[in-house]
Amino acid sequence: MIEAVDLFCGAGGLTAGLRKAQIQVRAGYDIEASCRFAYEHNNEATFVDKDVSKVSGTEVQSWYQSPGAVRLLAGCAPCQPFSIYNQGKDTTNDAKWPLMGAFARLIKEVQPELVTMENVPDVTKHQIYHDFVKTLKSEGYFVSPDVTVTCKDYGLPQQRRRHVLLASKLGPIALIPPTHRDKPVTVRDAIENLPKVAAGKCAPGDPMHKAAGLNELNLRRIRESKPGGSWREWPKELVTECHRRTSGKTYPSVYGRMTWDDPSPTMTTLCYGYGNGRFGHPEQDRAITLREAAMLQSFPRDYLFVEPEKPVHFKTVGRMIGNAVPVRLGEVIGLSFQEHIRMLSREKTNT
Repeated sequence: MIEAVDLFCGAGGLTAGLRKAQIQVRAGYDIEASCRFAYEHNNEATFVDKDVSKVSGTEVQSWYQSPGAVRLLAGCAPCQPFSIYNQGKDTTNDAKWPLMGAFARLIKEVQPELVTMENVPDVTKHQIYHDFVKTLKSEGYFVSPDVTVTCKDYGLPQQRRRHVLLASKLGPIALIPPTHRDKPVTVRDAIENLPKVAAGKCAPGDPMHKAAGLNELNLRRIRESKPGGSWREWPKELVTECHRRTSGKTYPSVYGRMTWDDPSPTMTTLCYGYGNGRFGHPEQDRAITLREAAMLQSFPRDYLFVEPEKPVHFKTVGRMIGNAVPVRLGEVIGLSFQEHIRMLSREKTNT
């Protein structure tokens, strides 16, 4: 049996995935109090509203309750300081920088048998990441090969690319092989069966299946947009001023529609906005809804992000969805740890 604590847990994407892989997640830590309901309601685990830098190893250790269980400590530190979207910006004083160091400290104090970290691919370009890996190795961990995961190869209906680190005190470890490289899951597979919704409207019975409104100009733009196409195909009068400038001509996917038979683009915290990327629905004249975004992140259709009868705010829920570890990626991480334990058990039996 594997027991886990999830640091920087957000709305519970990683926890939900680990639970699908039969890992018992006891608690999640995050400073975003708005995530408490989603995390606890859907995952049967305790949400702790606390800054990870102020958490002690003794506190984390107290969550591991089953004698003989293998302990997993997961810590997907906020990715903003390492993201490609911050290229050219000074992030030196970003308060999120020290969080990977706080995670390393907790690993040293708790000494869990298993560790995982997920982040943007560019995290490997920063010294703090290499210091983190050095700490793991100095504490006796085997660290998985340095790989960037293309999530569609593992059944996520999304082009997302992430760096995934696995570490174990028990022996060499690696992510399981790709499961969907020859047959990716598509936008059609993920969301085609949802009810139709007009821009600015919400489907009955699901306040998450709600589309942002569009002004008349953006309605004209989306009606001129072909799935997989770009604003370059619009009539000249519809092209935005920023795209007329040289600096804007390198962003063809903005104001774009998704295509049914491909995985979606990467979901961001603003994925509910038509002008924020290729977030137009493949055929309906609107941006994708919050529910569609969550399902493209592989959250179950019945995953609740907001308490019943409470208002659903695009910005708040969009942050939960865009910042989440996709549930399917969490499941793949969990399955990799389960396979690791099975292999060690087989090796022990054969000796």
